[in-house]
Amino acid sequence: MPVLRDHTCESWEWDTEGKSPDAYLSPCRQAVYFHISPLLESQGTAGVRGTKGFSYGEHYWEIEFLEPPYGSSVMVGVGTVNARLHAGEQFINLIGMDAESWGLSYKGFLWHNGRSRKYTEPFYERNTVIGVLLDRTTGTLTFYRNGENLGLAFSDLDQVGNALYPMVSSTAPETELQLGLRTFRLSSLQEHCMHTITHCLGHLGHTHLLPLPRVLRCQIHTYSIHS
Repeated sequence: MPVLRDHTCESWEWDTEGKSPDAYLSPCRQAVYFHISPLLESQGTAGVRGTKGFSYGEHYWEIEFLEPPYGSSVMVGVGTVNARLHAGEQFINLIGMDAESWGLSYKGFLWHNGRSRKYTEPFYERNTVIGVLLDRTTGTLTFYRNGENLGLAFSDLDQVGNALYPMVSSTAPETELQLGLRTFRLSSLQEHCMHTITHCLGHLGHTHLLPLPRVLRCQIHTYSIHS
């Protein structure tokens, strides 16, 4: 894994409500299996997003390919809550097919807004670990392969107004992807303060009771939803 200074472990899983009907989750929701019906071959592209979206700070997570990737597309990346999670009868690079998501294909191409560019060599091996480093302060997205930094993938993500969620997708039957390490680092004193306040409050409805200016209460409420 890369050296991540001042990072703290965080907890999130794959979202049971934010997924394609062709994506199946393990009981702990840390593994996802695509197109596993023994009666049907893959009939399109399926995706799933994480339970937590990120608007602040620096976040890192790892995805392990439990089986060798193959087929038209297996992808790792991020997307807004509006990103597509299913494309029936279409075998496409789902993460990055439009302006709502940014993705890396196992074939080594980056995708965003329907356009691709070469980024790295393809990875076909079982147990390959892809790390994702999202920095919402600098607006950058960087990928790692088995701990090796592959370089800057995307920039200007600080201009995206919505929270960004971890995503994976696949067209290939019996694709198995496992969540690994998940960490974060808050980048500013303001973020540290909002994180501490929301952690102490516990419930979003209590933010309106804080003896603070309305603008600050709104910022804290937004942070509690998207952090």
